[in-house]
Amino acid sequence: MPARFWPGREYPLGSFYDGFGVNFAVFSENAERVELCLFESPDDRSERDRIVLSERTAHVFHGYVPALRPGQLYGYRVHGPYDPTRGLRFNPHKLLCDPYAQAVANEVDWRAPMFPYKLGHPDQDLAMCDEDNAWGAPKAVVVDNVFDWENDKQPRTPWRDTVIYELHVKGFTIRHPDIPEGLRGTYAALASEPVISYLKKLGVTAVELLPVHEMVDDRMLVDRGLRNYWGYNTLSYFAPAGRYASMGRRGEQVAEFKRMVKTLHAAGIEVVLDVVYNHTAEGNHLGPMLCYEGIDNPTYYRLVPGDPRYYMDYTGTGNSLNMRHPQTLKLVMDSLRYWVTEMHVDGFRFDLASTLARELHDVDRLSAFFDIIHQDPILSRVKLIAEPWDVGEGGYQVGNFPVLWTEWNGRYRDAVRRYWKGDAAVTAELGYRLTGSSDLYEGGGRRPTASINFVTAHDGFTLRDLVTYDHKHNEANGEANRDGADNNDSWNHGVEGETDDPAVVALRDRQMRNFFTTLMISQGVPMICGGDELARTQRGNNNAYCQDNEISWHDWEVDARQRSMLEFVRRLSAFRHEQPVLRRKRFFSGGYIRGSEMKDIVWFRPDGREMTAEDWQNPHARALQMFLNGDAIPSTDAHGEPIVGDTLLVLCNAHHEPLPFVLPAIEWGEHWEVVIDTRTAAAPEIGLPTRAGERYVLESRSMAVLRLRPKQEPGAKSAI
Repeated sequence: MPARFWPGREYPLGSFYDGFGVNFAVFSENAERVELCLFESPDDRSERDRIVLSERTAHVFHGYVPALRPGQLYGYRVHGPYDPTRGLRFNPHKLLCDPYAQAVANEVDWRAPMFPYKLGHPDQDLAMCDEDNAWGAPKAVVVDNVFDWENDKQPRTPWRDTVIYELHVKGFTIRHPDIPEGLRGTYAALASEPVISYLKKLGVTAVELLPVHEMVDDRMLVDRGLRNYWGYNTLSYFAPAGRYASMGRRGEQVAEFKRMVKTLHAAGIEVVLDVVYNHTAEGNHLGPMLCYEGIDNPTYYRLVPGDPRYYMDYTGTGNSLNMRHPQTLKLVMDSLRYWVTEMHVDGFRFDLASTLARELHDVDRLSAFFDIIHQDPILSRVKLIAEPWDVGEGGYQVGNFPVLWTEWNGRYRDAVRRYWKGDAAVTAELGYRLTGSSDLYEGGGRRPTASINFVTAHDGFTLRDLVTYDHKHNEANGEANRDGADNNDSWNHGVEGETDDPAVVALRDRQMRNFFTTLMISQGVPMICGGDELARTQRGNNNAYCQDNEISWHDWEVDARQRSMLEFVRRLSAFRHEQPVLRRKRFFSGGYIRGSEMKDIVWFRPDGREMTAEDWQNPHARALQMFLNGDAIPSTDAHGEPIVGDTLLVLCNAHHEPLPFVLPAIEWGEHWEVVIDTRTAAAPEIGLPTRAGERYVLESRSMAVLRLRPKQEPGAKSAI
């Protein structure tokens, strides 16, 4: 035991280095005794020192060790009843990670006895295991948070100007030829010049990182030679994952993460974290004991009422955090504030966010979780993105989150996929999705930017696989292809898998361009799934959560086909940034704005006539024209000046045959100029003007975007 040990303080929770020593504080409402264990190295078989935290204030055990330095490894042993039938699972033979650890030195070694019960015993989790696991348990690290942020400023890009790029820190950089080999797959790689240059050319304003909280590879996966690649298996909500650090895991990962954020900010790119506050890596009643379960199981987890041996599972992972307990709610809020104030991140995407809003059982948009965030002067100002569903009853909550929140719009994804697949009776819903989903968000006082629009994401097919496979091919996951979604609204266009058939390849490429163009001309916030712009494939795997290999990693050695797709997406993104009519603050009204004689939006049939209610309800309608008036934007800029932009015409043809579109006549317009036509990846050549009233033939399963060129001489504008 150290020569000196002081009572210390109950705040802040976790370990805190003050320049002279370290204060330790851990909350447990039901524990009888807590011991602090100090280690020299991650693989020590036992602790160097064991110190009883004899002071207890408001359920917080605390103590102070003078002269202790950053880099010190530690864990806790927590004493109390082991009685799973009462929901109590204290087991001091198991070393526990600090819930507030800011760094973790090592991965779990599953050869150690990491389960609190005797594996194989007929009584299962009722039979306590008395084997010590310290040599294989993850150990927390004391961190010195001093860092020179210099003049770091968060970009604070307005939602309407945001383009999100979802990526995996390792997968995006591990094979990049222009990144030094020793840095690939790390935070430092993501902050490298080749990566930042690539993102800037793509028009990306925010990277959304798949989970980077310290995570655990499930024993089941490790036994099969796999890993929890996506990282939705959180151990610590304050620690950046050490597996993505290039310099070390004894606190170096914290500084490296900060340097990454600072560098991205200097390039004008925001950092959004995909966070998993709905469950932890400890699983159900038969899971391992790593942290929360052994520190205070009833505090941190939702237990089954009347049978607390078992866990409520709204997530499909075995457990759900107990957001009804003040300490668990505090843990989540402390974590969020830490990442904003100490790590300078710009926002969060909340995995299975409906789980966080469950009070008793139902999802409640007025829950304490939302109340605290909305009242918080820090968290209420960052980007908040919900994955608005979980696997529990009533968990699908698209459109039901409160103001300040944006949502992954699953209905956008489904409608766009079905439309371009050629499904019947989709056109009416497509109209809502193209215009910001007012049916979902306007009634709650939200704006078009409440909709995070996406066609693909990490969970599911890549864009290339969406147009290449009718069925999932997840055999590499080792679950006999039973895992992953069966309903993907995908279409292989006649051949399952890759093919050299030029007609099939051409159609697939055109469909990918359709998806990207639809995404970029829609009101709301576009999200690109990393690698789709390079036509990345996962070989038909739509659940690559465990594939830390070439299936998931980005391949930067691209062919001409992929290069043309990249250039097409870059043009699209640049076009969106140039056009204020595609980035409106408010929903369309279908009426006359600011005294203009022009409606802000008009829908036309291919024959040039304005669409009627009957046209929208026609199940066989698969083509339309969308007129967007750049002179009728009902918003002003920062200086109070009207926002005016180009007037655009979007043509969509999901038919299997070419269709002629009669271009609407606008009296004040000279002609229509083709900006994008998805029949080809190349930019349209500027030739003879496409005059109003003329027919523009659109290839089967393709779309085009035209820009109105006004007459040179002044003249009155007339209504349409």
